[in-house]
Amino acid sequence: MSKACPTPRPFNAVATTVVFLTLLFFLSFVSRFIFAPLFPTIGKDIPLRSGQAGTLFLLSAVGMLAGSFIAGFISSRLNHRGSILLATIGAAAALVAARFAGSVWIIAACLIALGFFAGIQTPSSVATITAMVRPEDWGKALSVQQLGPPLSLVVSPLLAVGLLHWFSWRTTLLWVAGICALFGLIFIGFRGVGSFPGDPPRPSLLKNVVRIRSFWAMIFLFALGMGAQVGIYSIFPLYLTKERGMTSGSANTLLGLANISPLIMAFVSGWVTDKIGEKRTMSLFLFLAGVSTCLVGILSGTALKISIFLMAAFAVGFFPPAFKALSRIVQPTFRSLAAGFGPPVAFLLGGGLLPTALGYMGQAHSFGLGITIAGAVIAVGSAATLLLKLLTELEEGC
Repeated sequence: MSKACPTPRPFNAVATTVVFLTLLFFLSFVSRFIFAPLFPTIGKDIPLRSGQAGTLFLLSAVGMLAGSFIAGFISSRLNHRGSILLATIGAAAALVAARFAGSVWIIAACLIALGFFAGIQTPSSVATITAMVRPEDWGKALSVQQLGPPLSLVVSPLLAVGLLHWFSWRTTLLWVAGICALFGLIFIGFRGVGSFPGDPPRPSLLKNVVRIRSFWAMIFLFALGMGAQVGIYSIFPLYLTKERGMTSGSANTLLGLANISPLIMAFVSGWVTDKIGEKRTMSLFLFLAGVSTCLVGILSGTALKISIFLMAAFAVGFFPPAFKALSRIVQPTFRSLAAGFGPPVAFLLGGGLLPTALGYMGQAHSFGLGITIAGAVIAVGSAATLLLKLLTELEEGC
C-alpha cells in the first residue's frame, strides 16, 4: 500500500509553513554553531586545545551521520512531523546538558547528541517541503529553507557577543536551549505538516540509491560546499584570534556581519539556477567560494575581511541548486533516503574532518596554510558537477 502523500501546492499557498520549517532548520544549526564563537571563552574555563576544538566538530558530524542512519526508521514510525519535533526538543535537552559540562568530554558528548538530532531532522525537513510544494516551485521553497545555515552563521557569533556581555557561556547555552524548546512547542500548532511517513533504509531501497553515480558525486560536492560554509567557519574564531590578532568580540562580530550578504545570495542563487541550471550554478559558486577561501588564508587586514565577506556569500550560493539537484538524481520515493544519507556523509567530511585537520594544522604549523589548501581543493573540485545526471521525468510520490 502506498503512503498518503500531501497534495503539492503553489509556494505562495504554503509559504508560512515553509518559513517556519526553515526556522526549525535554522535552530538546528544555531544549536551547534554557537559553540564555535564560544570556544575562546570556554577555553578559559575548560582546557581546550586547537586540535581538540576541531575534533569536537568531527564528533558532531559523526553524531549527525548516526542520526541519519536511523532517521528513516524514526520517520517511518513517527512520521516526518514527529521526527522534526523530536529533533528540536532533543537539541534543547542537549544544550541544557552542555551547560553543566565540567570537561571537554562532556561537551563532546553533547555535540554528538546535537549532531544526532540534526541528522534526524534534515531529511524530514527536505522531504516535507518538497512533498508539500509543487516541483516547479522547489527552487523558491529550497532557497527559503537554505536560508537556515547562513542565517545561523549570522546569528550565532552575534548572539554569542551579545549574551557573553551579560552572561557566562553556560547561561548563553541555556538561552539557546529555551528558544529551541519554545519553537518546538509552537510547531505542534502546525497541524498536519509532515504527517506522512518516511522510508526506513531497507537494503533493497538503499541499493537503488547507492548504485547511482550521481549520488556519490553529490556527496563529494556537498562535502566541498559544507567545507566552505561550515568547516572553515568552525575554525575561524581561533584563526582570527591566534594568527590575525583579533579579539574574540571583534572576530565574532566580523563573522556575523560577513554572513548577512549570504541571506540575499541564497535568492540570487535561486534566480541564477532558473537561468543556467543546477549544475552550472553549483560549479560557479563552488569555484568562486574556493578562490575566496584561498585569499582568506593568504591575506590580512582589510583585504582579509573583504575575502571573508566574499567567501561567505559564494559558499551559500551552492546549496539551493545542490538540494534541488539532490531531489532530481532519484525518484521521489527514494528522496528521503538520498537526503538522509547524502548530506550527513558529506558533513562528516566537510564539516567534521576538515575543521579537525585545520585545527591540527593550526596547532602544528598555521591555520592560514590549511585554509589556503582547502580553498584550492574546493575550487578544483567544482568540476565534479560534470559527473551529475539529473532526471527529467519524475514519478508520482513523496
